[in-house]
Amino acid sequence: MISSPTVHDAIIVGAGYGGLGAGAQLQRAGISDFVILERADRIGGVWRDNTYPGAACDTQSIIYCYTYFPHLSVTRMFSEQPELLGYLEALAAEYDLTGRIRLGSEVTAATWLEDRGLWEVTTAAGETHLGRAFVPAWGQLGVPFIPDFPGMADFTGTMFHSAHWDHDVDLAGLRVASIGNAASAVQYVPEVAEEAGRLTVFQRSANYLLPRNQEVFDEERRRGFQADPAVFEALRTEIHTMRENGFQRVRHATSEQATGVAEARAHLENQVRDPALREKLTPDYEFGCKRILRTDDYYPALMRDNVELVTEGIAEFTPTGIRTVDGEVREFDVVVFGTGFKSQAFHAGMRITGRAGVSLDERWGDAPEAFFGLSVDGFPNMFLVYGPNTNLNHNSIVTMMEVQHEFIVAAVQRLREHPGLVIDVRPDVVAAHNDEVQAELANSAYSSDCSSWYKNAAGRVVNNWHGTVEEYRTAVAAISPADYGLASWEPEVGAAV
Repeated sequence: MISSPTVHDAIIVGAGYGGLGAGAQLQRAGISDFVILERADRIGGVWRDNTYPGAACDTQSIIYCYTYFPHLSVTRMFSEQPELLGYLEALAAEYDLTGRIRLGSEVTAATWLEDRGLWEVTTAAGETHLGRAFVPAWGQLGVPFIPDFPGMADFTGTMFHSAHWDHDVDLAGLRVASIGNAASAVQYVPEVAEEAGRLTVFQRSANYLLPRNQEVFDEERRRGFQADPAVFEALRTEIHTMRENGFQRVRHATSEQATGVAEARAHLENQVRDPALREKLTPDYEFGCKRILRTDDYYPALMRDNVELVTEGIAEFTPTGIRTVDGEVREFDVVVFGTGFKSQAFHAGMRITGRAGVSLDERWGDAPEAFFGLSVDGFPNMFLVYGPNTNLNHNSIVTMMEVQHEFIVAAVQRLREHPGLVIDVRPDVVAAHNDEVQAELANSAYSSDCSSWYKNAAGRVVNNWHGTVEEYRTAVAAISPADYGLASWEPEVGAAV
């Protein structure tokens, strides 16, 4: 006789910051019957995948950790990839998550079973998991994007995306192209420039860059953090407050925005003396419309004799190189795509089916939306981590996710206590919320005239939150059971919307 799958309190998809944090918070709340499904053979999410030279976080490490698990062994203000991966592995060990993580479990479908009030989640290997709550935590930057340039299939050199760096390729002396010049590229370009024989950086548009001003913590400072965590927390509060105040920089025509522009221009002028190059590197759009980047090394790398910045558009690939729209052909041995991610693939390519057989693809179309990035009407007991309109440009996304985890833990606790409960946000609530979000975003630089990964093809900002972290925390804490069609958060068993 074939036994039916165990019914878990929650099924979490993804073992990066979002999924591991959700699991840790469930454990802290005394909820241990959950599973974390991870498609890769190791945990870590973006900090497992992005191993390109120079990979590091551009948010201060002091605030890029969970409040209940501070990164007391931090070695520098802006940690590099191996250290961040190590933090996540330590988090998993501290909260006994390893036994609940199923590596190599690529989720292909998740289906709401109306008659049972459960989610059925299936993997590529044919495994089936049942859960009262379904927690997608695959993030916004997990699916690499590579443009489809004409002639790419005929290129005889080596090509790879920065998130899938080919460490078997020795770049020493080679002719290397970097297509892209944003968050990842400003980190790997300085490293590649020192190794490659020739490096050509193809720039579609310039970015606003601010100094990173890296600070390395010596052994005494680190011992101080560990001996007295209150010292770490005081620094965390200081940085968090400073970053929160910085949100005014992405509002239209504020004095803070003008200050940001002045700082970025001063950084450019201090590091780039060539006026022609400086002009190419000067943005022609509003400060904050795109992600604001931090680096001390990118501009100096562009001034090296073996580095060229190209601003002409790419017309096509040839078998041995790239032709730009002005007709010039440059020969390359290696092409690196620093072209970002499919940031609006919030469901990571899997089929998620809610009530009445409606898929999340059908519900969203090209405009993903959710109630505070957490809930989607018609998809009961599903709680997103880092969902639509919860990304930030001014502060740590880890803090935002911690707020989301707290809401999710409370929801899972209710489902444990009331197994027949259906928590499904009202459609009118989602519509009203997102109308408000879009109205507020109209007052920010995110909605101004530039091309950014924050927007869909129609120009709607679908990734970013419109305010500060503390405004989000306050709003999520005020979510009412009436928003989900419930009289209270403690309805009778079997209550449903």
